[in-house]
Parts: sequence; structure tokens; C-alpha cells
Amino acid sequence: MKFGITANPRITDSLDATQRILRFLEPKHEVALETEIAKDLGRKGVPLAHMKPDVVLAIGGDGTILRALQLTDAPILGINSGSLGFLAEVYAKEVETFLGRVVRKDYKTEDRLRLKVTVDGKRLFDCLNEAVVHTAHVAKIRHFDVHLDGEAVTQVRADAVILATPTGSTSYSMSVGGPIVDPRVDAIILTAIAPFKPSCRPHVFPAASQVSVRLVKPRECVLVMDGQHEMPLQGTEEVIVTRSDRPARFIRFRDDFYKRFEEKISRQ
Repeated sequence: MKFGITANPRITDSLDATQRILRFLEPKHEVALETEIAKDLGRKGVPLAHMKPDVVLAIGGDGTILRALQLTDAPILGINSGSLGFLAEVYAKEVETFLGRVVRKDYKTEDRLRLKVTVDGKRLFDCLNEAVVHTAHVAKIRHFDVHLDGEAVTQVRADAVILATPTGSTSYSMSVGGPIVDPRVDAIILTAIAPFKPSCRPHVFPAASQVSVRLVKPRECVLVMDGQHEMPLQGTEEVIVTRSDRPARFIRFRDDFYKRFEEKISRQ
């Protein structure tokens, strides 16, 4: 079996977990280390985008997993060595047990909806969590015009608007009052950050729809995708979000979304 490993070298526990995983896998399996973590371990590495593994092991926090999803279409096993790890399936301390199950193919593969993001017709990065159109200046609100499949939905004065997936509904969107959406639901969630009107409420759209965001008056903004990539906007652009044809693929051992959510929240 071919494994690819990416990890956050700035987390000490990630380095320790990587070394344990190598000791477990290397005697019988082909393992490729991503360049950065390989360098820290004194080994030869390969860019994740150049790997062709059966499974990618993403060791760290949610940021590590989100970054991996930008670089590979292989199924990902998220291994939490960070502080929260909503997207991770197992903890680093228990990884050997679950690696044995991966080797035996004793797992399920779960597809999660991602968002295709285009700006004036140019495709950018797909998002597992959210795309955020945010004011480029502190304490300066923007006037957003939102359309669904060409039909006007709402105008919002706010610091930003978040377009999230059900996976992302428990992330940034939730922190500003958005709904918690079961990941089995196909939907796009629109949530405003610090809206001028207290009556402004989130919207939930069908995932098959096309959601577009424009500014009523051009003002500088920034588009942030999964907290990994930023793009400056002049304010004249049209940001369009639709369902991606490339879902995120996760290795799962259990169906316990609500239990896991409660455990993560209680740790805060």
C-alpha cells in the first residue's frame, strides 16, 4: 500500500507521530514524506502534489488537513496532534491501532461537499470549509449584494459574508451565529459577520445552486478561502460559489458526527 504523509513541523507532537508512523509502516509499505516534514527528519521528501498515494496521512490540526485537500485528491486520514481538530478522525496517541485498520481496508470513505470558487470567471481554490468576502479595512463595513441563480436574495451591510459548506458550518460560520448543518445535507450557508442590522439572519441554499456576491459600491475587499489562501479584490468583481466536482474524501471508522462535535466544543 502507498502512503503519503504531510505534517505540521511546527507542532512537536506531529514530528513524534510521524516518526512512530514511519516505524509502523515502512517495513511493509511504501511511504512518501512531504518535503518540509522530511527535511526536519533528515530525509528526502516529495511535494504532496506530486505524490500518487492510496492514502494521505495529514498530521496536525485542521489547517494541515485543509492544506492537504488543496494538493491531493487521495483519501485523507486526519490525525490530530493539534489543539482542536474538527476534521481529524483519530488522535496521534492512538494512530497505530487505526493504521492497522487502514492496511486491512477496514474503513469507510466519506465524501464531503466542497465549494468551487470563481472570480470574474476565473476558477480559484475549492473550499471544504468556507469562502469569505471580507472588508480590507478594519472597522469599515461593506454593502454586499447576494443573488441565487440570478435571483436577488438579499443585500447585507456587514464586515464580511461567509459562504460555507455543512462541514464549515461548525467552523467560522458557527462562531458568528450560523446554523450547525449535518454534513449529510447538501447545502451552501450564507452568514454575515457583524451585520449592521440585528435582524440579518443566515440563509441556507441548495448546494446545486449558484450563489453570487457583489458589492453595491466598489470598495476594497479580500477573498479568503479555507483560511489558506487570500486574494485582494477591488470591489468590482463578482464572486461565484457553486458545488465543486471534486469532493473531499475522508477515511472514517465511525459515524459519530454529533458525539464528536460535542466533545470538541466541550474542550474549548
